[in-house]
Amino acid sequence: MNLLHLQERPAVYLVVAASMLALGVYGMIRRRTLIGMLIAGEIIFSAAMLNLMAVNRFFVSDPSVGQIFVLFIMGLAAAEVAIALSIIIAVYRNYRSIASAELSELSG
Repeated sequence: MNLLHLQERPAVYLVVAASMLALGVYGMIRRRTLIGMLIAGEIIFSAAMLNLMAVNRFFVSDPSVGQIFVLFIMGLAAAEVAIALSIIIAVYRNYRSIASAELSELSG
């Protein structure tokens, strides 16, 4: 099989999206800082966007539906980054650390 023909198979995109999702979940569990968790969350959003685009390209007749969903997810990701960074800055100003284990007053 030629490497140029791999882009014509939906399984390649779905496997890459699944591995990105696994990497993002692993990063959310493993990272101790809030910035690392934010980056892992963005990887999860990217996996969802890649999955939607792959399904849109190979299985849906109208190509604009998946692209609209991806633009919506990109808008949500931008809003999430803006809000999360403002929260991280506020936490750093109060505690002088962004390590999630040191934020004991935030636990209920």
